[in-house]
Amino acid sequence: MVDLNNTQAQMHSGEIDIDGVLVQQLLNDQFPHYAQERIEIVRSTGTVNAIFRLGDELCVRLPRIAAWAAGIEREWTWLPVLAPQLPLRIPEPVALGQPSEAFPFPWAIYTWIEGQLYEASHVISEVEAARDLADFILALRAVDPAGAPLAGRKPLTALDAPTRKALAACEHNVEVSRVLAVWEDALASDPFTGKPTWMHADLLPSNLLLRDGQVHAVLDWGSCGVGDPAQDVIPAWAVFGPAGRAAFREALAVEEQTWRRARGVALHQAALIIPYYRETNAAFTAQAVRTVEQVLTDFTGEF
Repeated sequence: MVDLNNTQAQMHSGEIDIDGVLVQQLLNDQFPHYAQERIEIVRSTGTVNAIFRLGDELCVRLPRIAAWAAGIEREWTWLPVLAPQLPLRIPEPVALGQPSEAFPFPWAIYTWIEGQLYEASHVISEVEAARDLADFILALRAVDPAGAPLAGRKPLTALDAPTRKALAACEHNVEVSRVLAVWEDALASDPFTGKPTWMHADLLPSNLLLRDGQVHAVLDWGSCGVGDPAQDVIPAWAVFGPAGRAAFREALAVEEQTWRRARGVALHQAALIIPYYRETNAAFTAQAVRTVEQVLTDFTGEF
């Protein structure tokens, strides 16, 4: 049973048209034992996959563009390895759909995790949420990195030009001159030279699920792998305010150079989001503007 109006709004050039009718066709063709389940669109600020609820217990995720299609197979390989070693729930892959004439990318069915996406107003204690997420990150870092794919962004110096270009397009959203001072401080931080560790690499509010006011699950693992652990410090600004940020940093024991580098990663990500999604995903853009504001609040250097 599918709502014929179950259509995902597009945000990217070259994005595939994805709607409930397509999901129904894919199920009919590849997993007919699920074809009678109810299909409902799941609307969120997510930008990588279109998501549909499948009955009460499952969901379907389909990559929007070719560049992100490999993330489905990465999740299929690594989520079962990671899940037993982590203190919070993560999605459980159920079935891997194959590319076809109807849809050119891999797609997958997962268990549905009940809850609500992270919002500060729904959290019982931001400090406790920060500590819980830090414990999760520490557990993830402790997983054996052998055989894991590389992940994360390039070193900050390699991101300088695109960051500055994006910031120039953000002048109506943020104080660009002040933001550039923070970016230049991040560029001056020590580069990462340590041992790569496991990371999620996209710990934004839209990928954190709450239940009963506490962090319950971490979603969307298409970017996971091993790399600079500073990449998973971005919730300090992207998720938390000052109190949560202090608790998060203390729980992770983040030293100064990693903190400065991580702040640069958070700033880079937010700077690219704002002009790209300004017209197509207002809520996601607002989250990025908030991240920049938190970065400015946290910075103690000179503007």
